[in-house]
Amino acid sequence: MRTSRFFLATLKEIPADAEIISHQLMLRAGLIRQVASGVYNWLPLGHRVLGKVESVVREEMNRAGAQEVLLPAVQPAELWRESGRWDDYGPELLRFTDRHQRDFCFGPTHEEVITTLARSTIRSYRQLPVNLYQVQTKFRDEIRPRFGVMRAREFIMKDAYSFDRDTQGMAESYQTMYDAYTRIFKRLGLETQAVEADSGTIGGNFSHEFHVMADSGEDAIALCSSCDYAANVEKVDLARPVGSRAAPGEKMSEVDTPNQHSIADLCDFLAVNAEKTVKTLVVQGSSGTPIALILRGDHELNSVKAEFLDEVAKPLRMASAEAIHNATGASPGSIGPVGLKIPMIVDHSAGVLADFVCGANRDDVHLTGVNWGRDLPEPTTQDIRQAVNGDPCPTDSKKEIQVRRGIEVGHVFQLGTKYSEALDATYLDANGRNQPLYMGCYGIGITRIVAAAIEQNHDDNGIVWPPPLAPFDVCIVPIGLKKSPKVAQVVEELYDELVDAGFEVLLDDREERPGVMFSEMDLIGIPHRIVVGERGLANGSVEYRNRANGESADYPLDELVTTLQTIASL
Repeated sequence: MRTSRFFLATLKEIPADAEIISHQLMLRAGLIRQVASGVYNWLPLGHRVLGKVESVVREEMNRAGAQEVLLPAVQPAELWRESGRWDDYGPELLRFTDRHQRDFCFGPTHEEVITTLARSTIRSYRQLPVNLYQVQTKFRDEIRPRFGVMRAREFIMKDAYSFDRDTQGMAESYQTMYDAYTRIFKRLGLETQAVEADSGTIGGNFSHEFHVMADSGEDAIALCSSCDYAANVEKVDLARPVGSRAAPGEKMSEVDTPNQHSIADLCDFLAVNAEKTVKTLVVQGSSGTPIALILRGDHELNSVKAEFLDEVAKPLRMASAEAIHNATGASPGSIGPVGLKIPMIVDHSAGVLADFVCGANRDDVHLTGVNWGRDLPEPTTQDIRQAVNGDPCPTDSKKEIQVRRGIEVGHVFQLGTKYSEALDATYLDANGRNQPLYMGCYGIGITRIVAAAIEQNHDDNGIVWPPPLAPFDVCIVPIGLKKSPKVAQVVEELYDELVDAGFEVLLDDREERPGVMFSEMDLIGIPHRIVVGERGLANGSVEYRNRANGESADYPLDELVTTLQTIASL
């Protein structure tokens, strides 16, 4: 491909609305352009990268025995009502009606459709197991689309669904997909980590997420360097701290705290550490009565853990300021457990504090020197907080976890019979009895992988693609192409040789200054650059530069193709 014929749409300036590096570079390198909030055009350069991702995914899915199908993007509401998710899925589900006023949605996922397909086609145990997958556009109406394609509303996903006779078969299919995902991300050249995860709205009791490790990741991943433990922090089980609580050393006292409504403000005002404070969050309870969740001041609520509590309404919702005032007599920021008239759930770490600071349930007033068992009843504690660096490893409490950031690019689930029972998808076993199908589902974010790869692979000059993802393998940058017949001749011959050798080549045949061409090739991240100029040709050589490590060398022209093949295979 020649740049004079290629739709290369690079930008010199960083777009003002692009917050993270992948969004900035995808716009600057001409991979995408926004159409609407969270909806993007994929330009030729970006589409080539998508194609590389899809190719590897398809090859490994086929290798694992899955079969490709294509399911409708538009789905009838009846299927979602049958599964119970039409109302449960929430506002992310894009709903609309056709001309006959029938309800439809634009599929964010395809459990209902694939289960219905299985219901109509799988009759006997002899047809099992089976795994069907597709690569298709999804739509989820995110409340706040951001970070480019990282959290877009429209995106491309590979989703697969396995059907088995029983739990053992489901577990085997799950492991097959887990292994396939491991191979996919390794082939794409990405540093990934598989972690135990919450199943969320998809359902099921067991799942793993695959994360590309990057500082910009939205998810926090807990890892133990001493064992193989890895989990999303949402799934880290935290035991009650070892040891007894310190004896009270202070008298409980009231202190005026005007306009101190956050833990950070309160700590500055009172000159105390957040570890010595307690914060009280009020959420809607399942019985209709607000529930107080008590945590140490420096800890964050784990919404997944909180939502599993029987006392808490599903989905988890914070109580309104009005409801909080009616229940406690104070505004948010001044609530505390002493004398609180609503039910409380206390986190383990908050339950071992002594002489702590908390709200007094009167606006702009706090209590200091508060102690459990003396100033308020001894609590029964539960694990409701987010894990942090230094927490004990759930596998080996003598070891500590480290928390890193990750970008979720894949998720595998054991669904069990959630959808097959709801949608009456059964098969006849060897004894002629109806049995529910055991399902698994497996998603990979095709478009998200592109952004995640950039987050993990870039420098000050632009994208540094892992070779399997690069839109082109090699770029040729001629110096004086229009002025030197010798350069023009060598460039054409070299281009043909490289293409014949199996390389995807971009020849920059524009009438631009060398510096412009160099910077743009760096920006779009092509792994190997060849510079052809009269000075080098006089010595029978061309200049080679490796995009990843920045190393340059002059190679004999007649050995270049063989040399590149060797370099590319390393």
